[in-house]
Amino acid sequence: MFSENGSKIKIMTKITSNLQIDSARLWDTIHETAKFGATPKGGVRRLTLGPEDKQVRDWFKKACEAAGLEVRVDALGSMFGLRKGRDMSKAPVGLGSHLDTQPTGGKFDGVLGTLAALEVVRTLNDAGIETETPICICNWTNEEGSRFAPAMMASAAYVGDFTTDDILSRRDADGVTVAQALDGIGYRGPSPVGTQKLSSFIELHIEQGPILEAEGKTIGVVDSGQGVLWYDGKIVGFESHAGSTPMPLRRDALATLSEIVLAMEGIANKHGPKAVATIGEAVIAKPSRNVIPGEIAFTVDCRSADAAIMDALDKDLRAAIVEIAARRKVEVTLDLVWHKPPTHFDAKLVDAVENAANALGYSNQRITSGAGHDACNLNTRIPAAMVFVPCKDGVSHNELEDATQADCTAGANVLMHTVLAIAGVASE
Repeated sequence: MFSENGSKIKIMTKITSNLQIDSARLWDTIHETAKFGATPKGGVRRLTLGPEDKQVRDWFKKACEAAGLEVRVDALGSMFGLRKGRDMSKAPVGLGSHLDTQPTGGKFDGVLGTLAALEVVRTLNDAGIETETPICICNWTNEEGSRFAPAMMASAAYVGDFTTDDILSRRDADGVTVAQALDGIGYRGPSPVGTQKLSSFIELHIEQGPILEAEGKTIGVVDSGQGVLWYDGKIVGFESHAGSTPMPLRRDALATLSEIVLAMEGIANKHGPKAVATIGEAVIAKPSRNVIPGEIAFTVDCRSADAAIMDALDKDLRAAIVEIAARRKVEVTLDLVWHKPPTHFDAKLVDAVENAANALGYSNQRITSGAGHDACNLNTRIPAAMVFVPCKDGVSHNELEDATQADCTAGANVLMHTVLAIAGVASE
């Protein structure tokens, strides 16, 4: 596998023995940053480029600088903390994740990977270890996609899937553009997107699913990720009186959506277990208790690790919508707004994660990521891999999201030793 500068990625086999991250310090930083956007139920609401996001970004920038990192911010607000290596001619090894959350998010989704990256730097500093290759910790803007679409937009722009201008023009539900939101919190950086080169990227994350917990494994060695299809849909029927319109004469947009939801569920089950589908948003235009809904906007999210199944999901969904719309005498439009092919992570980096987990004595297994991550985008241009740790009951995107200190520590240790295996120790 080749890095952006054309050189082969060399995996160092020697692991610095007995080096462990500071578990208490990592745990403390997780809970310290959870105060920014804290919710009454113990979760975090920290939407991209909002006031709480500014708070945690300011905290992160200060913490990075205190750890001796040179912090740069690009035109989309992604933050890069560079730790120098012995050979500064080499592009750095990247590690990190994101700090934004869902509207009802938890303390660990994304945050763990970003703060564990900071903890890796702090631990190397404490141990006086200089790496051969520099390392760079990253906080990617708008991974969640809960305020602006698409999700993972900054890392997608980094690899060239979108232009910077395209992303800056995206609007939230209130009509605020990404550019306006960045300027509002002071995080539209001077560096063009892609200026900070990376030779590879490793991301630690909670699993966001139940497999590791069910199997009793501490580490998930992520070798692939599901592809994603996102659609924006619209149903146009006819508004009419709920009391005086006979059932056979109705052009009910909500009843139509109900059929589409059930059809989508059936299609995903038909292609299971390697497919999932969700209609996560539905908005009735000008709703009223005694008016038959005439217009509804909705979203669809389909995922599979199999490209052929993704094609089948698209084909079957469109066919079902045509049939339902004709029978119910309504108009339905379905626009594909994001297509992310399945990810297959770099084999050498996946092996490096597995080797680190084995050397540290952590139980582990290969696993497919059900969620999308910035590492999935980056893998299209540079070698990338991921480390998973369990989360309680597989729950994420929920204020009840939880993980143990021991598992977070294990994941951070695997992250650190994987990075050392790639970046090398300067004294070697």
